[in-house]
Amino acid sequence: MPELHPLDRFKVVGGGSLRGDVAIQGAKNSVLKLMAVTLLAPGTSTIRNVPDIADVSMMAELLETLGCTISRDKAQKSIAIHVPEIPGHRAEYQLVRKLRASINVLGPLVARLKRAEVALPGGDAIGSRGLDFHTKGLVALGAEAHSEHGYIIASAPHGLKGATIELEFPSVGATENIMTAAVLASGTTILDNAAREPDIVDIGNFLIAMGADIEGLGSPTITIRGVSELTPAEHTAIPDRIVTGTWAFAAAMTRGDISIHGARAEHLELPLEKLVSAGAVITAIPDGIRVKMDKRPHAVDVATLPYPGFPTDLQPFVITLNAIADGDALVTENVFEGRFMFVNELLRLGAKIRVDGHHASISGIPQLSSAPVMASDIRAGAGLVLAGLVSDGITYVEGAFHVDRGYPNFAEQLQALGGDVVRVD
Repeated sequence: MPELHPLDRFKVVGGGSLRGDVAIQGAKNSVLKLMAVTLLAPGTSTIRNVPDIADVSMMAELLETLGCTISRDKAQKSIAIHVPEIPGHRAEYQLVRKLRASINVLGPLVARLKRAEVALPGGDAIGSRGLDFHTKGLVALGAEAHSEHGYIIASAPHGLKGATIELEFPSVGATENIMTAAVLASGTTILDNAAREPDIVDIGNFLIAMGADIEGLGSPTITIRGVSELTPAEHTAIPDRIVTGTWAFAAAMTRGDISIHGARAEHLELPLEKLVSAGAVITAIPDGIRVKMDKRPHAVDVATLPYPGFPTDLQPFVITLNAIADGDALVTENVFEGRFMFVNELLRLGAKIRVDGHHASISGIPQLSSAPVMASDIRAGAGLVLAGLVSDGITYVEGAFHVDRGYPNFAEQLQALGGDVVRVD
């Protein structure tokens, strides 16, 4: 499994276009949650199409501290997780602080053990992401939950009971935790204004394979009829739509031609529409899509929204595209206010961007100017590497370890496409 090296950086030489083939592995935002879901059933569950990224290693380490045994086959891209009859109920800060997805052990632990202590998680610096929706959902199911000394402490000594819950915002994490708690609750839970992301559907399908009774996946209303127990299962994770989008934008901004194998266009309808508006030619191939751009892109306006809207995780890439596009664009961030931290680094590369609240006004220029920059999160790091490819010299991107958390062998994949990118100490 890849190791994090905090002092590593990327050396990016600008110029040239990206051309060739890439293969998409399993979705990070799905696999990490699938791993947490295995806590619901004693025995061995197997997840396939697992990406070789640092976040998977961290989630595996967290599950081991809860008493699970992990067996990973990198060649087969699979991971087997053996869950004991009585796993641990306390997720310690030392691990949880590194990984936002660690909060997903909360629902399964409360459902199985009737108690959980989970440290408040860390992860990317992209803005505040409160956990009120998570705890309110558990309370609605009959649990007691509060925050104390940096931990969420939840208990349900008499078990969980089905309820009707309406989320104020279609939070992905809250939808996941409520769903994974409700599957073992007595009675029926109706979750309104639920998140609709493909990752939610993927997790729900895994739960159904384990014996859960769930309807409405992919819609705003999910109905969960509680069962007495779940059993281990095998499941293949969906391909990563954010990595797919990254390569699609990379082809467009470098005036390249990339065939993306394993991509599911139906998971990226709006981003692909925006790329077509920018001038890209997108065609279907037998196992994915091909994205080709032979001219300077046109500027495109974008507003991020929960699925099926434009993903906030792709916001750095559309900003970079607009930074070298022909014309002016407005990008509005409606999900995470901290995403615009990325803009400060892009300004160092000569981009013409003005931020006003959650709006970024961008005036495209033909080429960016190389400079040292710093990644603040996974997508910002990947976006800055691509920005370096459309700059006029050598750009150093500090914080390569952020990119390791979401992209397997990012530099090597760029090299295979003709990009001059190397990782240096």
